[in-house]
Amino acid sequence: MAALQQTPITFQSRSPPSTQITAKFNPLKPLRLSFSGGFSSLKIPNLTVKLSGKGGGAAGAKMADSAAGSYASALAEVAKSNGTLEATSADMDKIDKLFSDPQVYQFFVNPTIDLEKKRKVIDDIVSTSSLQPHTANFVNILIDMKRIELVKEIVKEFEVVYNKLTDTELAIVSSVVKLEAQHLGQIAKEFRN
Repeated sequence: MAALQQTPITFQSRSPPSTQITAKFNPLKPLRLSFSGGFSSLKIPNLTVKLSGKGGGAAGAKMADSAAGSYASALAEVAKSNGTLEATSADMDKIDKLFSDPQVYQFFVNPTIDLEKKRKVIDDIVSTSSLQPHTANFVNILIDMKRIELVKEIVKEFEVVYNKLTDTELAIVSSVVKLEAQHLGQIAKEFRN
């Protein structure tokens, strides 16, 4: 039996809000779609698409209730106001990768390590990874406020805020066969139409 593959695809709505189609669905049950036209050459035995709801709704309500959500919202507002929302999103991906390393995370959350030493490391990271100045400042604020342990949660919450600001939904595509990049592109294209 083939193993079930799950691949997230992010897509943006290209239609104006007045022409968008709204469908009610049970978030606990996957939304099953069948495709025609351009998908005739794509043979996928069982394809399930489940909207995760990260663009708003219940997830948005959860975000506002947490400290990580407040930090993420503040960073997103700064990025939006200075026109660097896309670049800040890329910065958050870099920060996520950086803090996914357990040694890096432990270094920054260790209360016995001097704040100046942590700031110096952040300055080195900023110079090598070309983070936006406000993103670097944001990480320094987390260090100064002794809230750096929230960084992983902030990254997740930032994605929620970013998706809401850019009218982006996250769909999880499940297939019993491995999907190639071209197939994922075709699926994303079908959603855009």
